[in-house]
Amino acid sequence: MIAKALLMASITVLIWGSTFAGIRVSLNGGYSPGHLVLVRFFIASALFVIYALWPGVKFQLPQKKDLLKIILLGWIGISIYHIGVTFGEQTISAGTAGMLIGSGPIFTAIIAAIVLKERLGLFGWLGLSVGFIGIILITVGTSGSSFTISEGAIFVLISALATSVFFVFQKPFLKRYRPIELTAYFTWAGTIPFFIFAPGVFQTVQHATLEANLTAIYVGVFPGAIAYVMWAIALSLGKASSITSILYVEPAIAILVAWIWLNEFPTTLSLIGGIVAISGVLIVNVKGSKKTSSSEVIPKAS
Repeated sequence: MIAKALLMASITVLIWGSTFAGIRVSLNGGYSPGHLVLVRFFIASALFVIYALWPGVKFQLPQKKDLLKIILLGWIGISIYHIGVTFGEQTISAGTAGMLIGSGPIFTAIIAAIVLKERLGLFGWLGLSVGFIGIILITVGTSGSSFTISEGAIFVLISALATSVFFVFQKPFLKRYRPIELTAYFTWAGTIPFFIFAPGVFQTVQHATLEANLTAIYVGVFPGAIAYVMWAIALSLGKASSITSILYVEPAIAILVAWIWLNEFPTTLSLIGGIVAISGVLIVNVKGSKKTSSSEVIPKAS
């Protein structure tokens, strides 16, 4: 189960790593941040509606006692997160945005320790620390010699915190709902606030470049829908803190994709940071999991 969880999480992070460059392409191609988040999650929501209504599919509706929590988590994990990332990329590069989101595992590990009573042990925390050092190296390498906290960076850091809360607090629901059902609920709830950006969206789609429109569809279907389902499956099979540590790889993927797609060349220091970040993930999931697997598999929420 752990191997399957890590595989699902790894594929998800590969998809998510391409999102930052995709957002930049759509923004450069005529989309405003508000119109982009609305279009991509309208597409994602529509896919889940089609699935729920598909003949032969048994789709469980949320229980009344869970409804408010699901809506709040959808607003945090979908609405706040994607508004922060998309608006943030107006002033920072795709690679930098990916790097900042990479700080998420630190928040997740702390929240998971408090809420889910997950214990990572010495090697687990060591791995997270090594990964964070990798993130710092990517930061310095991406910005040249220093890192100035810009408005865009603040937006993305808020997104990192939001997604960490989302990952931890959704885990207990995975005991009652299938991952695809839960992801659909979160997506539908999180899409509702995006309709404040509806005015002018059709004109934006009409005047945007073909590449921008195709990319908006891509980030709606794959990172916005399919990857979230895969991530929910991974979380249902493993520990939130260990699974989420794989997000440390995301900055390296984001920088690589931005290099190929947008000609945003990473520095040597950024590449070194990516290697260090991946090393942190390996420490958490190889050494850290050995320390905790005998006493704890999937802790219950307190």
